[in-house]
Amino acid sequence: MYPELLLPTLAALLVTFLTPAPTVSPAPTPAPAPARASTWPVGARPPVVRGWSPPVTAYGAGHRGVDLAAAAGSAVRAVAPGRVSFAGRVAGRGVVAVELDGTGDPPLRTTYEPVRATVKKGDEVSAGDAVGFLERPTGHCPTSCLHWGLRRARTYLNPLTLLPPWLLRHGPSRLLPLYGPLPGPARPLLYGGPMARPPARFYAPGLSPGLPAAPWPRLPP
Repeated sequence: MYPELLLPTLAALLVTFLTPAPTVSPAPTPAPAPARASTWPVGARPPVVRGWSPPVTAYGAGHRGVDLAAAAGSAVRAVAPGRVSFAGRVAGRGVVAVELDGTGDPPLRTTYEPVRATVKKGDEVSAGDAVGFLERPTGHCPTSCLHWGLRRARTYLNPLTLLPPWLLRHGPSRLLPLYGPLPGPARPLLYGGPMARPPARFYAPGLSPGLPAAPWPRLPP
C-alpha cells in the first residue's frame, strides 16, 4: 500500500470502530384498556391457546392478540356494546371489527377472526350479540381457534384487559349466610335421613366410613 494512503485508511477504520451502533428504541408500553367487557367472545371461559405477546419494537415480531380455543361453527359474540366498523374478508379470512362505545377518541376497536360475519358495517351491537360464526382453522392455530384482537388507532393492546376479574376466574363470588337455612326452596335430606350411611364413593381413600354431617336425632320425651 502506498504510504500516502495508509494514514487516511487508518483514520477511517478508527472512526468506524469508535462510532456507536444505532440503538433501536423499544416500543412504548401502552396503557391497559378499561374492563368494559361483560362476556367472552366465545364459550363461557375458553382455553387460551396463545396469549398476548407484544413486539419489542413497533415493527418487530410478536402476537398482537390472544387465541381462544373453540370449535368451528361456534357463535362469536361482541364482548361490549359498540358499532361494527368492518365486516368482510382480509387475506382470505373473515374479519369483524367493532368500535366500543364510550372508550374515547379514537375508540377502542375489537377484532375477531376467522369469522363468517352475520353483521354488516354500521350495525349497532350489544354485549353478547352474535357477530358471526367461527370459520374452519386457517393454520394460525394447531386447532380451531378465534383470534381476538384489540387496538386503539395503530396501537395494539391486550384484549384480556377488557375482561373484569370475575370473568377471568370461574365466576362472580357468592356469599352464603353463616347461620340459618340456605337460600332457595327446601330440599329433603339425601340417603333416607340424617343418620343414613352415604354411598361408598363419598369416602376419602384410606379413611374409615363415617356419617354425613347432620343434627343429632332428638330423643323422645
